[in-house]
Amino acid sequence: MSTPATVTSMRAPHVHGWCPGALRPMASGDGLVVRVRPPGGRLTRDQAQGLAALATRHAWPVIELTSRANLQLRGVAEADHPSLLSGLQSLGLLDADSAAESRRNLLVTPFWQPGDGTSALAHRLSEALASPRAPDLPGKFGFALDCAERPVLRQASADVRIERGERGYLVCADGSPTGAPATLDEVVPMALALAQWFADAGRSAGGAASASRPTRMAALLATTKLPAPFEAATRVSFAPSPAPALLGLVPQGCMVGFEFGQLSADNLAALGTLGPLRVTPWRRLLVEGLHAPPALEGLIDRSDDIRLRVAACTGAPGCPQAFAATRDLARQLAPLVPADRLLHVSGCAKGCAHPAATLTLVATAAGFDLIHHGTAASVPDRVALDATAVASHLQKLLHAPHL
Repeated sequence: MSTPATVTSMRAPHVHGWCPGALRPMASGDGLVVRVRPPGGRLTRDQAQGLAALATRHAWPVIELTSRANLQLRGVAEADHPSLLSGLQSLGLLDADSAAESRRNLLVTPFWQPGDGTSALAHRLSEALASPRAPDLPGKFGFALDCAERPVLRQASADVRIERGERGYLVCADGSPTGAPATLDEVVPMALALAQWFADAGRSAGGAASASRPTRMAALLATTKLPAPFEAATRVSFAPSPAPALLGLVPQGCMVGFEFGQLSADNLAALGTLGPLRVTPWRRLLVEGLHAPPALEGLIDRSDDIRLRVAACTGAPGCPQAFAATRDLARQLAPLVPADRLLHVSGCAKGCAHPAATLTLVATAAGFDLIHHGTAASVPDRVALDATAVASHLQKLLHAPHL
């Protein structure tokens, strides 16, 4: 059996360093991957139903919800891409150009209330990011507008975070316990100033070689001190947010989930008839104004549903980088996973389905590597396991009282 270090090198994936968009799709094993970024993290009724129709016509009739609160279509043929773009443009779901699209990485808390200013602020920040004068940022650099009554996006991927503060808002760098106080008029310019500081400081930290420059805020803060304004106020400390586990009725409507964050085009269209949809980074949708869970096949509306105990990427053969199929194995293993644990099954070491540390299985050319607690890129605790051995190890691991 190979050593962990050897296996890790065998399973090193190709990392693109950017996420697909609509204008800049990514080629995969089942066609183009097209990612739609809803303005303000919200689909109107017409947009939801229109997007469902476009998926049925031009892609696989299944929509993926991503950890960046986007919706993803797979299996788009090159010849169908122009027609898909035309349809997205008519729905108001297309940016002016690919540069503006790539900068508009914006997470919006789904728990905003009408009149609290969140929607207007999301619009202003989106317009600023679409400007040619916006900072030149790495492809995965993102912003979190987390300014409902309580922040819930601190575990979600973002680099500049905007939360409520004594002067109205706090603008914070990811990885920092402090932030800069800002009024409503100051918050967008201040967020862009922090992003520009990152771009400038990153170039200095990386030197002439662009490949060595930090691509995320937390990585830069490990070696570089923030400018003084962003160390002016200490953020309020909160316990880990319960929001990712929340399903069912909430004050804004009804939060619903789907196995592996995938829903059929028919289900998306049906949900669109019930109300506008807020897209979350937990691969769930919040249906505005709904007072009871809808009766739709495949919908998850209970937090104790066993399907929520596993996360899995597309896997083989849909993803050319995956060494094995993932989702059938995840379904088989779900009954072994306790209610308070999450098992991530990844087709390669990129870990697209769940970038945070957890109990993780990673497919390799030699079998599956098991990581007791880590990401798909972590050094494995067991290597080259087949499906039977995986189940055996999980039974022992998950029933051990000290783990």
